Amino acid sequence: ARMSARTTFAEQALPAWKRAVLKVGTSLLAGDGGLSPRNAQHLAAFVEACHAQGRELLIVSSGAVAAGRAIAHASPRPGAAMAERQALAALGQAKLMTFWQDFFARPVAQVLLTHDDVRNRRRYLNAQATLRELLRCGALPIVNENDTVSVDELKLGDNDTLGAIVAALIDAEVLFIATDIDGLYDADPRTMPSAKPILTVTDPGDEVLAMAGGAGTDVGTGGMRTKILAAQRAGAAGIDTVLFNGTREAVSRALAQDRLIGTRLVAGRSRIAARKHWLRHAPVEAGAAIAIDAGAAVALIDKGASLLPIGVADARGEFRRGDLVEIVYSDDGQGIARGVTQYSAADIRRIARHRSQDIETILGYNYGDTIVHRDDLSLHATHPNEVTDG
Repeated sequence: ARMSARTTFAEQALPAWKRAVLKVGTSLLAGDGGLSPRNAQHLAAFVEACHAQGRELLIVSSGAVAAGRAIAHASPRPGAAMAERQALAALGQAKLMTFWQDFFARPVAQVLLTHDDVRNRRRYLNAQATLRELLRCGALPIVNENDTVSVDELKLGDNDTLGAIVAALIDAEVLFIATDIDGLYDADPRTMPSAKPILTVTDPGDEVLAMAGGAGTDVGTGGMRTKILAAQRAGAAGIDTVLFNGTREAVSRALAQDRLIGTRLVAGRSRIAARKHWLRHAPVEAGAAIAIDAGAAVALIDKGASLLPIGVADARGEFRRGDLVEIVYSDDGQGIARGVTQYSAADIRRIARHRSQDIETILGYNYGDTIVHRDDLSLHATHPNEVTDG
């Protein structure tokens, strides 16, 4: 249904951002029995415009099942088995990658994630490292759920949710969700002609969910409700969500200039605050600690540095890469900070007191120069020997 002029979305300015996720749904990509370039063309142009401005953008794309259906010429059977959907996803996934690659000179990289990849802390870190490396080397990661092996009860749910998870994974500032309606309304615009556009929502709660209802299209799996849930999830990590109409080229063009015709869902707290809150309050492994010397403590507290192996005296207890552990003084065991470790206790015992460039020689591999990166660290102390219970 076409909206009357009085219910159109007024343009608003978006804050500048450096890294974002663009989620593109099946309804924007599905054409006559397959994938259509109609909307993908200008969405790709938006991505390219952002890259030209020195920004990083990653795509979470649905559409594998729709692409597979076109190849198999199979109409969905009523009550079709999960296996059929998975087979169609497998058939269509390569097609989906080729489809996207046609719009870009840079290489696109396929990244398929499952529930386990984001629930399991070590696999989460490995997925994060892979995505960061792909962005660093100038590739365009295109992420989808691994539908071929996902089991129903362990599905991430839909790609709106996956978009929010990936945004947190790469520490994005914004999650852009391209949909086939203009944005969020205070009622369903298809049944209520008087529905009014909502331009901005701060810290979206249950009342916004109620407004979203169950509206969705026939082709995709996510209605407006899943988009609000994704915005809540992104918001918990301090990430804003932007809903816009991916069928309108003018909207995509404006977006590349930080002008939004759509709805902005603003996170209730900053990314740093969200991260630090998690670091301070998440449970740590019992008895797991990294003991450091006074020099390293000064570097952490006074210089805002990362923790390097040279300043580590020992690892206490048993823990694995990706665990949240206490960081303590080696002489009295007093707590200084807590953080996510890039190395296991066994690895740390071998590389303690060594320089970062020796890690690979000692272990035969390395996960980077730092034991705990600055971004993964929350301090208790303000000064050596002046420790609070923060």
